[in-house]
Amino acid sequence: MTPLSRRALLTAATASLLAGCAGQAPHRAVTTAPRQQPPGPSATPAGSTTPAGSATATPLGRSAPVRLRVPAIGVDTPLLRLGLAVDGTVQVPPVTAHDRAGWYRYSPTPGQAGPSVILGHVTVGAYGDGVFRRLAELRRGEQVVTRLENGRSAVFTVREVRTVAKSAFPTKDVYGDVARPELRLITCGGPRGGDGYLDNVIVFASLTGTAP
Repeated sequence: MTPLSRRALLTAATASLLAGCAGQAPHRAVTTAPRQQPPGPSATPAGSTTPAGSATATPLGRSAPVRLRVPAIGVDTPLLRLGLAVDGTVQVPPVTAHDRAGWYRYSPTPGQAGPSVILGHVTVGAYGDGVFRRLAELRRGEQVVTRLENGRSAVFTVREVRTVAKSAFPTKDVYGDVARPELRLITCGGPRGGDGYLDNVIVFASLTGTAP
């Protein structure tokens, strides 16, 4: 990570950190463009994955995600591309009847080295439940699959599900530079206060394979 990115990260850590909830303001994050990665082979044969807890697969080339599947909690959603709002905060998906998750396009694409970030709503106002309504139910070892523009799928294995107070959002853990391909899924959770949910639910997952 460049010194500029590190400064942006430290700035983000002091910002108001809210994400992925209908009626809630988004949070600040690293705003520099992701590193470009040369195309690379998968560490496992096409259509296979490595067991949970095993070595991370070889990083993939850059290809934007178009769909997200999380079989254990019934998620199968197209992915929007999210950028930055005029105030510099991270955009969240619009509140609609047919709720979709969104990939933060200033993060690496899924399978590149670094943390790829996907946000979704837990509720969508009058429309009811959001696409990430069951995110907190995910468990270590379960799979998350992102379909890429190039026709391949990057397969991730959950290693941690964390619920944190919004006032203590772990910006560095979520957006900080890492050498291996990782994925973050973010929504709201915990009890509801006067202005909405008080916590964030964050899923941390590592690349463990690919599929055609």
